[in-house]
Amino acid sequence: MTTQHIETLIIGAGQAGLSTGYHLQRRRRSFLIVDGNERIGDNWRQQWDTLRLYTPAKYDGLPGLRFPADRWHFPQKDEVADYLESYALHWDLPVRMSTRIDRLERGADGRYLAAVGADTISCDNVVVATGSFGRTPNVPAFGADLDPSIKQLHSSEYRRPDELQSGRVLVVGASHSGTDIAYEVAETHPTTLVGRDCGQLPFRPESRAKPILMPILVFMARHVITRRAPIGRKAMPHIRFEGGPMLRVHREDLAARAVERIEHRVAGVSDGRPCLDDGTVLDVANVVWCTGFQQIFDWIDLPVFGEGGWPEEMRGVVEAAPGLYFCGLSFQYAFSSMVFPGIGRDADYLARQIVTRSRSAVEVAA
Repeated sequence: MTTQHIETLIIGAGQAGLSTGYHLQRRRRSFLIVDGNERIGDNWRQQWDTLRLYTPAKYDGLPGLRFPADRWHFPQKDEVADYLESYALHWDLPVRMSTRIDRLERGADGRYLAAVGADTISCDNVVVATGSFGRTPNVPAFGADLDPSIKQLHSSEYRRPDELQSGRVLVVGASHSGTDIAYEVAETHPTTLVGRDCGQLPFRPESRAKPILMPILVFMARHVITRRAPIGRKAMPHIRFEGGPMLRVHREDLAARAVERIEHRVAGVSDGRPCLDDGTVLDVANVVWCTGFQQIFDWIDLPVFGEGGWPEEMRGVVEAAPGLYFCGLSFQYAFSSMVFPGIGRDADYLARQIVTRSRSAVEVAA
């Protein structure tokens, strides 16, 4: 059993964790990034085959390194994964993969203790950068009561339509991921999409007007729809708990592929089949749960969580636990916080908070 001390531990080697590391490195602070995956970018590689970013490469570079593609190209998920890996190598960031934190708690001396198997990492600061919405699939418990002949997948398990059985596909959840998957699946399977209408972007990201409209959209997402503004405070719970609007796929696209659109929700099971809240029973061969994720931080032994398991923070700073930070959260500061155009700013803000705290600790000790 060994104990290692580091000033700042960053948990998660995705875009948020790497960006935070970059900003700490620029300020000459010591840190270590750990991640449970075998390879940087694996969280992206494990997504469905046709997943692409909703913003063009012009806006997808992390701090200090542009995305290596045509500025109006929309990167595919493997391109994103490879870029993250090259980013860590380019800046020589200290990353330790295949390292999962089993427990995080605070020691008697005020430092944080992160358990990694039998070993311990002691640190003054911790940045949790494990994902915007959590990593635990949010599948209703009654899913277990569906007939075993129905194939069920969460969106995190879905890869391509040919994995599904012949017959009708029920896609549950009509946010952007649900509509994207329903549209793709409908090319080869009869498809039903259920869930409330989350609205849609007034234009498609790839439209000819993108050089004019995309800068406006990014500006709004970064500077207008924020937690400081009424529009942002109103949007935040909808985005965090219900999902965002349709982006690439619109209502007319779904109609063109004959997707049956039902705005009721799946409320339970009747005779082994999914049942809507109006009593309608759906006869389907497959269910794809596009119902998001849960924020499960049961490995963090600190009383800093509120509604829905979300940390009680402001701009990623947890006031109740000095030295504990979160980066990459949905609506950490603005709508853009969960996508590439907003992550660098949030990471920079947290790095400045960490530097200020570290300097204050030195002054007190002196």
